[in-house]
Amino acid sequence: MLHQDIAEILITEEQLQTRARELGADISAAYADRAPLLIAVLKGSVMFMADLMRELQVPHAIDFLATSSYGAATESTGVVRILKDLDDPIEGRDVLIVEDIIDSGNTLDYLRTLLLARNPASLRIVTLLSKPARREVDVPVDWVGFEIPDKFVIGYGLDYDERYRNLPYIGVLKPSVYGGE
Repeated sequence: MLHQDIAEILITEEQLQTRARELGADISAAYADRAPLLIAVLKGSVMFMADLMRELQVPHAIDFLATSSYGAATESTGVVRILKDLDDPIEGRDVLIVEDIIDSGNTLDYLRTLLLARNPASLRIVTLLSKPARREVDVPVDWVGFEIPDKFVIGYGLDYDERYRNLPYIGVLKPSVYGGE
């Protein structure tokens, strides 16, 4: 039923799994002698983080941050709110932010500043998707899964109004579903 709302499949399930393997190998090499703390930015990055964790060949821990900047909209409001903070301190730890998508860059810039103030040993970023055409803030990203065009995407953890997260691919939502052009 959800598939009928999809205008096109942008990234297939197979492409997502292949890229998670590649990123897992690259990140494992970068942290070869360390045990990073992976911080998933909820809710959208959960599926990506689960797949990425399975591909890592280094010890690691996980934690979660929840933010809100979209609500039920298709574009960020620009105002970032922390809905759930980390469970443990990160001072002196190697931290890897696991993000689902970088759109304007505002949320990630805010989180990066917030976490750097907590004095981690290092702070790196991996994102599944990057939408450079929408970037307002240039945030340093260490690993990018896919660069995508300026289209509203859902699936593989990404949602529209809490729907479509369970799709196994990244799809473009039909504008008629959300009142777009």
